[in-house]
Amino acid sequence: MNNQKCSTLFQRPRGQTTIIQCIYVVGFMDLFGVSMIIPLLSHHVKALGASPTVAGIVGATYGILQLFSSTIVGSWSDVVGRRYSLLTCLLLSALGYGLLGMSTSIALFVLARIPVGLFKHSLSICRALLSDLVSDSERPLVMGHFNAASSVGFILGPVVGGYLTEHEGGFYTSSFTCAAIFLVNAGLVWMLPWSETLIRRNETNSSNNPSKGCHDSNCSKSAHNGCHANSHHPLLAAETGSGSRASSKYSGGLRWWELSLLQPAWRQLSSVVSKIHMVASSDMWDLFLVRLLMAIAIMLYYSNFSLALEERFSLKPKVTGYLISYSSTLGALAGFLVGPVTQLYGNNMPALLLHSTVLTCSLIFLYAAAPSVWQVLLTSTFFAISTTIGRTCITDLELQRGGVQASGTLIGAGQSVTAIGRILAPLLSGLAQEFSPCGPPSVGVVLALAAVGLLLMRIPVWDGRGMKKTTKLINSE
Repeated sequence: MNNQKCSTLFQRPRGQTTIIQCIYVVGFMDLFGVSMIIPLLSHHVKALGASPTVAGIVGATYGILQLFSSTIVGSWSDVVGRRYSLLTCLLLSALGYGLLGMSTSIALFVLARIPVGLFKHSLSICRALLSDLVSDSERPLVMGHFNAASSVGFILGPVVGGYLTEHEGGFYTSSFTCAAIFLVNAGLVWMLPWSETLIRRNETNSSNNPSKGCHDSNCSKSAHNGCHANSHHPLLAAETGSGSRASSKYSGGLRWWELSLLQPAWRQLSSVVSKIHMVASSDMWDLFLVRLLMAIAIMLYYSNFSLALEERFSLKPKVTGYLISYSSTLGALAGFLVGPVTQLYGNNMPALLLHSTVLTCSLIFLYAAAPSVWQVLLTSTFFAISTTIGRTCITDLELQRGGVQASGTLIGAGQSVTAIGRILAPLLSGLAQEFSPCGPPSVGVVLALAAVGLLLMRIPVWDGRGMKKTTKLINSE
């Protein structure tokens, strides 16, 4: 039975709908607060007396911490639960931005960036929570809406941050405002109806006739702790041993958040290491490599965007800013297209990822070879849409192949891969710009072509595995 048929057998509880809507708000406020600060960081660290080299090293601190902490914190959220981990990340991020508002020296500035670099993974945990709450067929739609809400916050934040900066002590005001936003988010997460998130799809039908129950690996799961009563996926089987054991673990007298807090630190650490090892040893290298190649290609597209337009078409920075704002707005709106597009493809995410990657590669090439500003405008329009759909596709495929029971670990690993791209892209961009303003997007075309070639080779392998899994399920009926 397919996902769409499974989803018709239950009606989402009101508490679950409330959580999903509130997570959209959390995502919006999160990036709204962060985007108030990001444009001001380089100016502030230079105002503190840092040389360009020191400013670069300080700026790289956040990315390096994110690289190593993304997978660990994501896996930790699988172990201790979404609520506990999300609250921890929000509160410690608020602490970091509060310290940033008190930074009057470079040392304090670096100190303030440490908790943010280690624990600013609230968006990743929100995505993991959303994947816990919805079925496979609903996930692209919900993720698209979440990305759209977050993107709107990222667009509006710099406007408010720029306004506050015009006043005396504007950076410090912006930092404290950002910290307050994260505290409000923490309060909102604390008040969510977590007790109503237990989902039992098709429970009545399965109890009457188990042999005809839904075989979808997500048809029965608990979102309380990011752990699911199901053992179809390999990453879960080693953790729980059996579906019944996992189910009984969270159906006893203790509530899930009490159980999470009572776990010894060594047991949490052991579980985190176990989950990371299972993801690292799984056969998902191809998806992570596609993510890395496309992340670098997209970053190269934007790396010297303003400078290239000024040199190629003599555009003023003001006009370039309007073009960037236009593209960002389209990217936010494109989040609402993800659901309808996936339905148009019949939830065939590998095919959708391949087509969006081909489109992105073509658009980067057209931008690099654009003879006029109007062609740049045209490529920017479709580029924002293709990259938004591609990011959602790659995340959805990672969760499909790895299993949503390890969604925190998988999403965290994906963020670590993207962080590697953030480190490599500036280096490649600098080298490519030595030859031509069109150098960075030209390198991006090569990397995107490599991603397309990899997908063409690996998608038949994925489909073959899917057919074997389907045959096995049919034979077990």
